[in-house]
Amino acid sequence: MHATTIHGVGDIRFTQVPDPTLVKTTDAIVKVVGSCICGSDLWNYRGANGEIEEPRTIGHECIGVIEEVGADVRDFKPGDFVIVPFDHCDNTCPHCLAGVQSVCDNLGFTVSGQSEYALVNQADGSLVKLDETPDPAMYPDLLALTDVMATGWHAAVMSGLGSGARGGTAVVVGDGAVGLCGVLAAAQLGAERVVAMSRHETRQEIAKKFGATDIVVARGKEGEAAVRELTGGIGADYVLECVGTDQSFKTASKVARPGATVGFVGVPHDVNLPVNALFRTNVGLKGGMAPVRRYLPDLLRLTLEGTINPGLVFDKALPFAEAAEGYRLMDERLATKVQLTY
Repeated sequence: MHATTIHGVGDIRFTQVPDPTLVKTTDAIVKVVGSCICGSDLWNYRGANGEIEEPRTIGHECIGVIEEVGADVRDFKPGDFVIVPFDHCDNTCPHCLAGVQSVCDNLGFTVSGQSEYALVNQADGSLVKLDETPDPAMYPDLLALTDVMATGWHAAVMSGLGSGARGGTAVVVGDGAVGLCGVLAAAQLGAERVVAMSRHETRQEIAKKFGATDIVVARGKEGEAAVRELTGGIGADYVLECVGTDQSFKTASKVARPGATVGFVGVPHDVNLPVNALFRTNVGLKGGMAPVRRYLPDLLRLTLEGTINPGLVFDKALPFAEAAEGYRLMDERLATKVQLTY
């Protein structure tokens, strides 16, 4: 099959690799009809995850049509149109039943999402089927559900939103696709005021469409001071950390009001947690890799109803074969999120 492969720092190629094959009887193979580039893919692209010893496929967000299923797959058949969560789960183990499908006993991941075919390790537990084949105009919204929308939603839930209480102020640290989806999630889950910390005008416009009531452009101490001013010196009731850097974690902890919780979903890189400051302020930290399957049915319903439109995070579409250009655009912040068309 044709696939997007990574060969080294900044080296993305369009190559041919072997087609995936069924390994376990619970597997399925999906013919990809739409995929995209994730901000977390850039960590590998920039070399932040260590040396790439040999070329490999890349991409973990995709939607498509089932091509083949294993003998023990009961709920899906070839021809079904499915959304593929980036983290696969059986949805039956104790961790899945507790709502933490991202720590499933049989956890797997999409590893060739930017390719012609993708292998799903736990088809029955992971995949979500649409009743009808959607119009391609819906692809951006559906693609967002495979990762960034669910991840932004997870940050909001981990911060305490959606637990029954409504109102209050939510601050979202990060204006990438996940952060923007976090803005949408915070607004949907009941925050009265949603503050997006963003320095990019195009992303600020998306944040406003998603429900941001305030924009803070400054970073570091200036940004923290701006949030304190907006909240009358109190701090935010809910904080969503959607970046994963040392600076973003520190900002998130400092803009939270005493006793608040930071919902963190940014993949941590070189983070030194300010434990003493968290201890002094009773600020909590809760989150991690999003259990996409937990949220996917409700998010799909909201999307099909037209209540949410997460596909707005895509501001560039390129042919699948031009993924390398998409990586360049996102790396240079010339695009927020790139859709790959097939």
